Amino acid sequence: MKKILLCGALGKMGRQVAMLASENGFEIAAGIDQSAEGTAGSFHVYPGFDSPIAEEADVIVDFSRPSALEGLLRYAVSKKLPCVLCSTGYGEKENGMIREASASIPLFVSANMSQGVYALKKLIAMAKQLLPQADIEIIEKHHRYKDDAPSGTAKALLDALCDEDTTLCYGRKGNNTRRKSGEIGVHAVRGGTVCGDHEVDFFLNDEIVTLTHHAQSRAIFASGALKAAGFIIDQTPGIYGMDEMMK
Repeated sequence: MKKILLCGALGKMGRQVAMLASENGFEIAAGIDQSAEGTAGSFHVYPGFDSPIAEEADVIVDFSRPSALEGLLRYAVSKKLPCVLCSTGYGEKENGMIREASASIPLFVSANMSQGVYALKKLIAMAKQLLPQADIEIIEKHHRYKDDAPSGTAKALLDALCDEDTTLCYGRKGNNTRRKSGEIGVHAVRGGTVCGDHEVDFFLNDEIVTLTHHAQSRAIFASGALKAAGFIIDQTPGIYGMDEMMK
């Protein structure tokens, strides 16, 4: 059974990964979480990658925050450990660190680990080709505790829709908000315990085409991360994502 070093082990997603690990052929060797040190069920949790981690692992799975990335990658490169990076909110600095580390180790990077969201990306790209005249809007909804907006998934959906003529509009306010040619609107909603809802609307004259994805449980993201862990272990150094795994 392959062993995972789980970053963000005490968070909601970390606990979900730990719960589903064994049925996906994995064991949690140890956890990393800045909020506590101790145990989480059957494995030890360290406060950071600078701790003397005694356990050996085959892969790192990360559901933490961008602030943990530097220490994570430094440790992973030193141990030649492949990684599954599921955190969102990466900026230019973090993406640079990922590119640098990918010269030494295989990295699976995805803002959303759901196969359904992967299908949604493909479908909206097809819809844009079929409906080039449509006005496009993205609405994403998440729980009240989510830090970043728009969501990493919304940004991934934008990647499937944007071209050189696209103008992005993040929400609208004021008296001069008439829609511009080539504009895509992006709107973030935060509240309650929503796992993640994403809607892409294609507005035409007298009709609307809507494609949506509703996450009914965090289990879909944990299962996707575990599938990615099984995939990335056998890869050579580089950056991989849902496209490579789904193929």
